[in-house]
Amino acid sequence: QVQLAESGGGLVQPGGSLRLSCAASGTISSIYLMGWYRQTPGKQRELVAIIANGGRTNYKDSVKGRFTISRDYAKHTVYLQMNSLKPEDTAVYYCYAKVPEADYWGQGTQVTVSS
Repeated sequence: QVQLAESGGGLVQPGGSLRLSCAASGTISSIYLMGWYRQTPGKQRELVAIIANGGRTNYKDSVKGRFTISRDYAKHTVYLQMNSLKPEDTAVYYCYAKVPEADYWGQGTQVTVSS
């Protein structure tokens, strides 16, 4: 079992920045992929950014150049640095971790970009 605890969401003006954090606990040695998804009402959850154990990353096209995913293996934490935020980035952001036999999700944190 893996538990994920997110933090760092909130309200920010367009053009501003936020950093999301997600701390993993439990059977963390089995995790080989971590990332962030987001979801807005009435829409499917979508991939924002993902990072593999070797450091390879993948981003949603619309956040490339603005968002950066990173991972601190010693702290078992994954981060999402979000810069130049736009109103369309408003969503609930979910932390994600993958082990060979299961997928795990955090409880979600709200990010609202509005003036």
